[in-house]
Amino acid sequence: MRTMTVIGTGLIGTSIALAVSGRGVRVFLSDRDPAAARTAAALGAGLARDPGETVDLAVIAVPPSHVGAVLTEAQERGLARAYTDVASVKAGPEQAALRRAPDPARYVGGHPLAGRERSGPLAARAELFRDRNWVLTPSRLTSDEAFERALELVALCAAVPVVMRSQDHDAAVAVTSHVPHLMASLMAARLTEGPCRARGCRRPGSPPTGRRSSATCTPTCPASYRRWTR
Repeated sequence: MRTMTVIGTGLIGTSIALAVSGRGVRVFLSDRDPAAARTAAALGAGLARDPGETVDLAVIAVPPSHVGAVLTEAQERGLARAYTDVASVKAGPEQAALRRAPDPARYVGGHPLAGRERSGPLAARAELFRDRNWVLTPSRLTSDEAFERALELVALCAAVPVVMRSQDHDAAVAVTSHVPHLMASLMAARLTEGPCRARGCRRPGSPPTGRRSSATCTPTCPASYRRWTR
């Protein structure tokens, strides 16, 4: 792979760009917030501009509900030869791609099972995915070329590829990740607003209490809770 575009320069998108650019790939960065793309570029993740030519792979690092629209727009303008995403749920984006994308054969779903308690490009790390599982969910239409590009991305990030059906991925993640996160969020909110607060106890996440792990494991964006419970 010689060129890649990352659409969405938050924690995951910027971490991917840092890892891949460090392996010699020319990376272009895009975000609906130009300041976020410029921040990622300043960190060495790539160039905050349009590539001006078709790239080998486009990585769509946006929330699950936006993947379909972003993929469709990118394919309509011929941005890349292959496309993948990093959304934490896979069936919805896959259905959107099959229904709306001009060329769904060029798309393969992806989900790197890595993250941090912080968000945004400044929290990004090139080594974030090292030795972590990275699920790929090819659809019935995914081409061999698109799948190979996605595998190459996983290798460039030093992650471990795991191939699953999108529905199987979502069922597994719901039990092992989303439900624990939701319960931790509810616990953190209860500890913050409950009787402990009136007694002057530390806020969740403040050492040395045992609540630190619960608060740390909660997602940083409240929209995540709504997305998982839909």
